Amino acid sequence: MTAKRRTPSTRSAGQPATTRAAAPTPTAPPGLRIAVPLCAVFRRYLKSVDLKYTNERADVLDAIVALDRPFEADELQAALAARGRNVSKATVYRTLKLLRDAGILAELLLDRDRTTFQLVYGKPPTDVVVCVESGTRVEFTNPRVAALAAEICRELGWVPVGHRFHVFGVRPGR
Repeated sequence: MTAKRRTPSTRSAGQPATTRAAAPTPTAPPGLRIAVPLCAVFRRYLKSVDLKYTNERADVLDAIVALDRPFEADELQAALAARGRNVSKATVYRTLKLLRDAGILAELLLDRDRTTFQLVYGKPPTDVVVCVESGTRVEFTNPRVAALAAEICRELGWVPVGHRFHVFGVRPGR
């Protein structure tokens, strides 16, 4: 059953008020650990900055969850178009910034020419080595990285909640 939200209408007496479906709630792919649904986290953040959770913002969030990999804004725009969602480029960019500020997305600096985004909320930490010449990414897991991040937090009096570790280099044989 879809929840309905009342919207203002210009109706005459005796006519039913118009309703509009509420913004959709994105569903998580397998392997994504989410303590609080992404849309709830995003809604809370938007409310804290006096903005609304619109259908377009919900479409952007849903497309990001469906991509489930690092992406560029243009790829996201194409994915939205492929899903039949008409979201302007400006809305996509503004929503990406809001999602980053809410702690749901991270910007990955893979090279000087482009910005890549990745869903980070609810995911285990990702450690990556990136070739600065080709953009090739190799993800890895090393418990020493997580231990070092936790140690640094303790030394600073912080409580660790996650980390990102990116190493930039040149792939051998290039």
